[in-house]
Formats: sequence, structure tokens, C-alpha cells
Amino acid sequence: MKQNGQQPPIMAPRRLGLAMIISAAPMVLLLARLAVVGDVPVIEAVIAGVVTLCGIGLILWWYVVDVSAIIAHLDRDEQSGAELASPSKGSSVARMIIAEITRSKHAVRRQSAQLAMRLAADEDVLDSLRDPLILLDYGRRIVRGNGAAREIFGERMRGRDLAAVLRTPVLLEAVETVRQGGGAKSIEFTLPTPVERIFQARIAPFRQSPDPEVDNAVGSTKRQDEDLGPPTILLTLHDITSIRRSDQMRADFVANASHELRTPLTALLGFIETLRGPARDDAEARDRFLGMMHEQAGRMSRMVDDLLSLSRIEVNEHLPPTETVDVVRTIRAVVAALELRAAARRIRLRVETENEALLVVGDEDQLNQIFQNLLSNAIKYAQEQTEVMISLSVKEIGGRSMVCAAIADQGDGIAKVHIPRLTERFYRVDAARSRALGGTGLGLAIVKHILNRHRGRLLIESEVGQGSVFTILLPKETSQLLK
Repeated sequence: MKQNGQQPPIMAPRRLGLAMIISAAPMVLLLARLAVVGDVPVIEAVIAGVVTLCGIGLILWWYVVDVSAIIAHLDRDEQSGAELASPSKGSSVARMIIAEITRSKHAVRRQSAQLAMRLAADEDVLDSLRDPLILLDYGRRIVRGNGAAREIFGERMRGRDLAAVLRTPVLLEAVETVRQGGGAKSIEFTLPTPVERIFQARIAPFRQSPDPEVDNAVGSTKRQDEDLGPPTILLTLHDITSIRRSDQMRADFVANASHELRTPLTALLGFIETLRGPARDDAEARDRFLGMMHEQAGRMSRMVDDLLSLSRIEVNEHLPPTETVDVVRTIRAVVAALELRAAARRIRLRVETENEALLVVGDEDQLNQIFQNLLSNAIKYAQEQTEVMISLSVKEIGGRSMVCAAIADQGDGIAKVHIPRLTERFYRVDAARSRALGGTGLGLAIVKHILNRHRGRLLIESEVGQGSVFTILLPKETSQLLK
């Protein structure tokens, strides 16, 4: 083959001469012995020896030319990658050998290309699946994972022990059972971070392909720095978070909503009985009771709307948004919509920002809902003839750029003991006042779950008699970081 970019030598003259001598030595020795004993004249013996050497040299030369032609052609063929015409040098036997070798090599290349395309197509199909799929070897190490699995567990999952990626005892126990020869198993487990997700896992033995070419191709894809065995276990995960959350929300609705709805329903029934009885002919009482009934019915309607809104948010909480939203524009729109309500209590809404636009990745409707809930609360609980300040800025927190929206009111403030529980559903600091102001006890719970979906945070600072500051932190849109 080529060495240092040079064509391979046909054969060094010294080596060719040595080969000739070695090949002719038996004949020359025989002629020499016959000449010594007198059976063959010396001159004839010498001539016969020379002829023998020449004949052997010619045969070796033909052999060397054929072998060199085969080597040179195969080397050119390897470098070009395309099928070359048979060389003009060499005997017909050499050209026939070259043609057969070339045909075989290119047939193998075509088969390898077809197999590679087939494997690539299979990989594309697996990567297009929405459910994570993981292949494990007998040592419980990850041989490969599809795109959905890599999105959850990281691109470097390959070659790692399953326990380093999924620290879930019930799952590892099921995998161990299958490794020991048990049949396929199905289990449920929970991933607590970054947002709690519930998966149904199926662990089953993996049947190897009966095609040795496929096995060789699969084996050839492993990295040289990893001693991974063939896959023996197939682990598939199905996200059932939405299903389980729907079940939990139905239970919560029965437990909490029934309690919250009982008070207005009791009031409505009492008013109806009064109107049908003692106040049947009392116009003044009838008008007063109808006003109260309208107020209670409106309260129930708001609570149902908030419960439905919260349920929709929780179902999709584990799916991060993909749109780009301008927080400055969103807040200004919410302020414009609430100005009349604030003016009724002689409260001024003021927005302070040094940025014309602050972009985040989010859901515009949900972000609108966050700021509407927080500003509505600020207007409800602030003192009359005061100001609600909305400050917008960008801060570096934990190595990340965050858009910060702080809403400060001048209200009565909240005792510190209540702050950790403010985002719980139906939790109220002053239940009577909250109900009197039309609150449902769900506003801050809705804010919390929307921020969970946006990978954001809610900070609450408050002192009794000093007012409150509710701060929203949202990750800044990536393209802005490059500007």
C-alpha cells in the first residue's frame, strides 16, 4: 500500500535477485553436481544454470508485475471511493482478479450504505416518538435513548448507569427483576424536578436482531471509550401527569369548591324562601334581596371561572411555553384595563421602566392573567388615595438574566406568618374581608402555577402597616442575551 504518499515499489532489485537465487538454487546445485561427476559438461551446466535463472526471474517478474498492479489498483480504488476501470498493466488473470475484487468491494459498500440508511431511518423514527425510550445493556448501563429521553435526562446519558439518571428505587427494582429473567413489568413513578411529572414505565426484555449485519452495524456505533454491551432491556416511559392531575383536581374540586360554594348557595336558598314567604308582597324587601342574590350568584360565577382556569393551567404546567412576549407591553395593557377600577378608589397606577421592551418566553394570555390578578389585589387592599407602583427591570440572579416586575401597594400589609401560605388554594388572611371584596381565594394559586409553567418565581415582601410588594421573576428571552 502507499507509504508517505508514494506509489508502492514493484520490488527492490536486491529482493528480486535474492528471490531468483533462492528459487534457482536447487536446479543449480543439481547441475553443479552432475558437472563434477562428469555426467554433464561444465559449459552445458553453466548454460543450463543461466537459462534456469533467467526463466525463474521472468516468472517472478510477471508475478511481481501482477501483484503490484493489483495492489496499486486497489489503493487507487480505496482513495477515490468510486469504481475504477480495470488497469491495462498485468496479465489477464491479474485483471480478472482486480475486477472481481472491485465488484465485491463496491457491492459491500452499497450494502453498507443501504444498511446505514436503514439504521438512520430507524433512528429518525425513534427520535420522532413523543414518549422517552431507553435501551439498557446487561450491566444496566444506557446503550442509547431517543430524542424525548435525551430532552429529559440530558445528551450525556449514554454509557451511564441507569441509577445515575433515574434515582427512583421502584423503577430500579423493576429493572433488576427483568434482568434476573422476570417478564415485562409496568410501574408508575414521579420525577420531582424541575416540575413534578408522573410517568408510567414499561420494562421488557429486548430481543436481539437475528440479522448479524444489523447487529454488527449497531455494535459499530458505540464509542471506543465505552465498553457497552448489546441492549438487553427496553425501557419506555409514558407521561401521565395530565391524567393524574385531572384526577387530583376533581378530588380537590369536590373537597374545596363544595365548601366555598356552600355559603352563597345557603344565602340564595334563604333569600328565595323569604321571597316566596314573608316578603312575597314586600317590594322594598324584594329589591334588596334580589340585589343580594345577584351578588352571591356573581361570587359563585367568579369562583367557577377561577377553578376552571386553575385546572387548565395545572394540566399544562409541565409543558413550558414557546412564544415570545413583551412584558412591558403586557403590563401597560393591564394597567389601562384597570384604571377605571383604580380611579373608583382614587388609586393611581404608575409604571416605571428604563426599557422600551423586555422579552420573555411565555404565554401572553397567562402572563396577562398574572398581572391582572396581582394588580386587582393591589387595588382591592391598598388604602384609598394612594399609589400602586409597578417597577420593571432586569437582574442577574443565579447566573441568569431575569425580568423583574415588582408591584408595590400602600395597604395594611400582611403578617409574616401568613406569607408562606398565600399561594395555597382558598387560603385567606382575612376570609370575611376577602369574601366581602369579591375574592375567591384562588388568585395567587393561579399566579403560582402559571409561574411554575414559565420557570419563574414569585417573591412576597410585606409588613403590617407598611404595605406589600409582590415581585415576579421571569427568565429573559435568550436572543436578548446576545444583543
